[in-house]
Amino acid sequence: MTMPSGASRSKCMLINRWTGQSLPSPQQLKMLLVNEGLQPELETLAAHSSIKEHRHPFDEVRIILEGNLIIDVNGNQLLLRPGDRIDVPANTRHSKMVHGGGACISIIAKRTF
Repeated sequence: MTMPSGASRSKCMLINRWTGQSLPSPQQLKMLLVNEGLQPELETLAAHSSIKEHRHPFDEVRIILEGNLIIDVNGNQLLLRPGDRIDVPANTRHSKMVHGGGACISIIAKRTF
């Protein structure tokens, strides 16, 4: 994905879809984020749970490990599956809802400025 000239990474929502046959291990995915200078954490959202619309003063970086998550960003709903990564810019309104019958496990990190 290319960004418009003059755009900073923190201003653009980025989605990277996993297309490989097998996922890297959770430890490998954590190391990817550590190499970006982030402090990843594991987050588990229960089946059918949701988080209401909110925003925060940092970029949210999320990689799905298990399950499916629907994220609504400014009215655009996106289904994230295992291996998918999303970077939501700071101060962007978004909500989340676990999709399907199981929990959703993600690695998350905050990118501060």
